[in-house]
Amino acid sequence: MKLIARRVAALGLVGAALVALGAGSGAQAFAASGARPGTSGVLPALDPPALQAAIETRPADGVSGAIARVGEPGQLWKGSTIDSQTGRKIPANAHFHIGSISKVFETTVVLQLAAEGRIDLDRTVQQYIPGLLPDTFQPITVRELINYSSGLPDVDEGKPAQSPDETIANRYDYRTFDDIIRSTLRPVGRPWPGPHFAPGTEQEYNSLGFRIAGRLIEQITGHSFKEEVIERILKPLRLEQTSVPEGDPVMPRPYLHGYVTDSRGTAVDVSEQGGDPSNMISTPADLDRFINALFQGRLLPPAQLNEMFTLPRDAEGKLVPFIGTSCNKVACFGAALMSTPLLNGGVLWGKTGHDFGYANGMFATRDLSVRGVYSVSNLSLDFGAPAALANRLLTAVVAPAAGQR
Repeated sequence: MKLIARRVAALGLVGAALVALGAGSGAQAFAASGARPGTSGVLPALDPPALQAAIETRPADGVSGAIARVGEPGQLWKGSTIDSQTGRKIPANAHFHIGSISKVFETTVVLQLAAEGRIDLDRTVQQYIPGLLPDTFQPITVRELINYSSGLPDVDEGKPAQSPDETIANRYDYRTFDDIIRSTLRPVGRPWPGPHFAPGTEQEYNSLGFRIAGRLIEQITGHSFKEEVIERILKPLRLEQTSVPEGDPVMPRPYLHGYVTDSRGTAVDVSEQGGDPSNMISTPADLDRFINALFQGRLLPPAQLNEMFTLPRDAEGKLVPFIGTSCNKVACFGAALMSTPLLNGGVLWGKTGHDFGYANGMFATRDLSVRGVYSVSNLSLDFGAPAALANRLLTAVVAPAAGQR
């Protein structure tokens, strides 16, 4: 994930829309009403007109278009909009850069290796890869890497942010896991960052931990991140529209165009971009198939799958504090996945992801009584808040009547 994008990738699945809903339980809760029973509580039946209305772009959105897919048992809705820059209808199953949703794929591989006895989640980074971390860091376990409780600084912490013009000019840049780890922890020309907190004592959204986990996958297996994801996930699930480009900028067609607005106010197409080994491209249908298979236990044994739904706690069994605004004061992330309480008593689990020109989400209840994927084509690098369009879509999923008020 790119420098600006990673700073806000922790943003939850919905934000400002909750104020209107009156959720009253923190920035990441959903309100839900209606009459569709399920083991996660009562959720409304899908309302296709409300869903389509929600993703139609508005001038204040600052986006050029969107695609979305929402399902429940026995019902599936797919929608898309016009690309405001090209004037053409966006295919509902267009490809897009998934950003930090790739953390869920990566964590699945780590947990598969744990199930095989090849990775011990309680062993430390320092034991697996001596010398990778400066001596200022206490021992950090693999589990702490993937449940955001490592205390590590984030990718490129302390580096000045790029301007939109610089972002556009440098969008093809590609860095390996080692490049990112080295330039973050041992940067040249600025102080080396230290730990944010003692490992396991707090939770804070972090992407560096996943770059280190990617490096660990490659060391343990002797294969690239790309090879492991393809052989362990993409091939078994037949995710034929999902790829790990490894710096190849060519977008598979059809694709959702992503844009960055330059200093002259021109929307520049940045769909072709570099990134790092964990960057992935997918479609709504493939991500829908992935989250279905994952939650159904087709990729992980129960013990390892439960790691994704287990929030870190202290020695007294209390949730550890959360640093930042993604969670409501206490931990809300398991391994890779974020939990979002529903007011009906259920819990939505998912992951957002950002890359230049893209803001995405993938979510589902654990029993798959509702699930969804969306990608919004941005026109700005300002990811300081969830896109209004994404807020409307998610409101239409869990509370369509509220969205119509």
